[in-house]
Order: sequence, then C-alpha cells, then structure tokens
Amino acid sequence: MTIDATGSLDPRREIADLGRRLFGGFVEHLGRHIYDGIHEPTHPSADADGFRTDVIDLVRELGVSTIRYPGGNFVSGYRWEDGIGPRDQRPRRLDLAWHATETNQVGLHEFQDWLDKVGSELMLAVNLGTRDTAEALDLLEYVNTSVDTARTRERAANGRARPFGVRMWCLGNEMDGPWQLGHRDADDYGKLASRTAKGMRQLDPSIELVACGSSGRTMPTFGAWERTVLEHTFDDVDFISCHAYYQETDGDAQEFLASGVDMARFIESVVATADHVAAVRKIDKRIMVSFDEWNVWYMDRWAEQSVSYRPDEWPVAPRQLEDRYNVLDAVVVGDLLITLLQHADRVRSASLAQLVNVIAPIMTEPGGPAWRQTTFFPFALTSRLAAERVVEVPIAAGTFPSERFGDVATVNAVATIDDDGASLFVVNRSTTESASLRLDLSALAAALGHEPALAETHLIHDEDRYAANTLDDPERVGAAPIDDAGVAASVLSFTLPVVSWAAVRLT
Repeated sequence: MTIDATGSLDPRREIADLGRRLFGGFVEHLGRHIYDGIHEPTHPSADADGFRTDVIDLVRELGVSTIRYPGGNFVSGYRWEDGIGPRDQRPRRLDLAWHATETNQVGLHEFQDWLDKVGSELMLAVNLGTRDTAEALDLLEYVNTSVDTARTRERAANGRARPFGVRMWCLGNEMDGPWQLGHRDADDYGKLASRTAKGMRQLDPSIELVACGSSGRTMPTFGAWERTVLEHTFDDVDFISCHAYYQETDGDAQEFLASGVDMARFIESVVATADHVAAVRKIDKRIMVSFDEWNVWYMDRWAEQSVSYRPDEWPVAPRQLEDRYNVLDAVVVGDLLITLLQHADRVRSASLAQLVNVIAPIMTEPGGPAWRQTTFFPFALTSRLAAERVVEVPIAAGTFPSERFGDVATVNAVATIDDDGASLFVVNRSTTESASLRLDLSALAAALGHEPALAETHLIHDEDRYAANTLDDPERVGAAPIDDAGVAASVLSFTLPVVSWAAVRLT
C-alpha cells in the first residue's frame, strides 16, 4: 500500500543557521576504540605515528566536525597527566568504568595529532568525578595558555610549543548517573561545576563550557536535575548536555522508528527548563543544548553478552559494545539527524557516540580491513550535503499509533538551503506503507531565480531491513540512487519505500 505525502520547501520557513558542530563525534578510551581501532602500529596501513590510515580515510568521509574526548564514563577516573610525556614512562592504570587496563600509549598529544590528520576539532571533557577544580585548571593551562609557565614548558618539551586552542570543554560526564565515579546530586554537582567554570574562565575567557545535563530522559531526576544545575551554573556555562540511546525492543520495529519523537521531546523539555531558569532570573541569555552522546545502542544485548572478569583480570582493549547495525538502525539514525537539524536553533553541538568499533559507524579487524556499518551512510551524507541554513519542511502523510508517543507522523523531513540550492532529508517511518512524495518547490524556485534541478539522490532501504555490513560481506548495504526521482513544474516527486531514509540535493 502507498500513501500520499505532500508538502513544500519554502526558504522563508528558516529555523536557524547551520552550525557544523551538529556533526560532531565522540571518541572514548573504551574497548577497541583507540587501540586496534584508530591506533594499531602493526597494521599494514599504519602511518609513522601508528594510526590506521584506512580508518583516517573513513573518518574524513564520515565528515565529523568536533570530536568529544576522552570520555564518557572513562573521563571520571582519568588522570590526563598519564597520557603525556615519553611513552615508555607512562603508567598503566586500571579503568574502573569499563574494567580494563589503560596503557596510556595514546594521550592528549597523540589524539590531537590524529585529529589534525582527520580534520576535526577537539572538544575536551574534564574529570569532575575523582578530581576537582585545580586539576581542570592545570589541564586548561597546559592546553590553551601561551604564557611561559611550568605547564607550557612541559607542553613544549612534549612536542607542542603552541597551544592546542581547545574551545569547547565539558564539565564532567553524566554526573547524574549512579554508575559514574564521583556521582553526586544536582546541588553538589552544580556547585562544583560553577566554581570550576569560574576558574576556567579566569584563565581563558574565550572558552565555551558544557554543564552535565541528564544522561537520559528516563532518569528519575530528569528535569529537576537540569533546573538545579542551571540555577548554580547559568552565568558560567554556554551549553547543557543531553545523552540518549535507542534500540529496537522485543522486535517492535514500528515503535523503534518513533525514536526521533523521543529525541525531540527530550530537547524541548531541556530547552523549556533552561528558559524557565532564565525567566526566573529575569535575563535574556539562552543556554544552548550540546547533544554530545546520541546513537542506536543495544544496551540489552550488551548486558546479556558482557563478560564477567575475575577480580585480578583487567584486559587491554577487549571487544566491548561492538554492535552490528542493520538497515533499520540506519533509518533511525537518519531520522535522529533530521530531528537534530529541526532543533538547530538550540542544539548547537552534537556528538555521535561513538566512531570506531564501539557502537560505531566504522568497524575494524586487527591486521585486517576497516568497513562502513549501515549507520555510516546517513551521517556521512547529511554532513556532506547539509547547507548553510535549516528550514522546516512540513509533510502531510498521516500518522501511525505509538504506545509511548500517541500519533506519530509517518513521514518526517527537514531541508537546508544556500545560495546554490537546497538539500532535503526525509524518512518514511512506516513498516507497512510506502510513501509517494510530492514536494512543492515554487518558493525555492522564486528564491533561486530558476527552476531547481536534481543534482544527486540517495536512498537507504532494503527488502531485508535487518541486512547489515559485516567482515565477511562489508558492502552488503549502501546508499543507492532514487530511481523515480524527478523535478517537473517546480514539483519534486519520488517514492519512499517502507522503512527508508533519503537525501536529495537540488541546485
């Protein structure tokens, strides 16, 4: 069965300018993300610094802008000093977050070198779990200061005379979570974050700071946590964070396809809370959202497959959280990207968690190949095609019932525009009905001064929505051209099959 989906692409429906930080990533010292992922000195493709060049090429293709580092749960027990200086003198430490041994062979300098190769910006998280304001100030001085001090001399001796120039800083990670080292309540965390932020701004007023929001919309403290933290930190920070992960549960694909609605409500609730604090304080400042962890993550599967280690067993870079993603997962990821774009006025930074091997769009095999998971394609295409300004694209296509969210729009879309044209991103969330899309482009044609033409089209869909790319079949799934796409009389038309995501560039 096919439903009609109609709408218009009107540049006057502008949401916001597009900040490239929306296409950020996340790298944590977890599992095989760093070691055997991005860093494998014995690999045939490894460069002089031990980094896999096949992975570097894929990260460049993925198009990540800012990369959050070094965690994640890992950061709440991390001593940044362990990762600087001569490698043969760096200590091996126990990582309590993921029950592993950290060798510290990749630290701050090595990771910045890798970022220089992939062309991404560093976003640093400071440890506010087991450490305090003083250690955060030491790190900031080491990283950003140009004045001659003991810390900057140490940095120069370690190979980088000029400052790193890190702009975005996270004040801890998921401090609302009982699993977090140094977990505390909102009042205690808010006080610590405020005094740390004040000190950091005294040292470098140009930095942008992110306070920890809730690690999930289902947390029992959600909402109250944001309010209390911002009551302490409102004058000190620029962002508050959101974290959300989604998975298909009990084989209910239709409910899973409503994940974008959950993300939208999460964002809107956090924005409302932040604006409430502003209203009470009678000031016009707007706190932005850093959605610095988001992805599909099969937590139930991880819990079932997690290994129980002996008290004296702390492996180095074990295989952890290596989800295999399918077409359904890719369509959901594409829809989550649409949702982030739809909220680009307040979501000014976002980080896909994570990048390599660990719940990641890129997979590697030690000594072997690297390949793209299905979720790679919607991210890479959206990052590459997204233009300067984001515009709403309302679509009339009916709804489907969701147990959690009520009536959910079957087709969801957003567009970006620039002086050369527009890029459309659209998803069909239905598991039973294809959609015949007809989009009025007359307002876009008037803005451009000519009839828009198709430049490129991409579709993610498969008759088997559980098809995946694997080590044995790394190119089973990809993005294909849309066979029936066309523009005539300022109308764009094409078919969206069931469970599909599409990107179209018009010029």
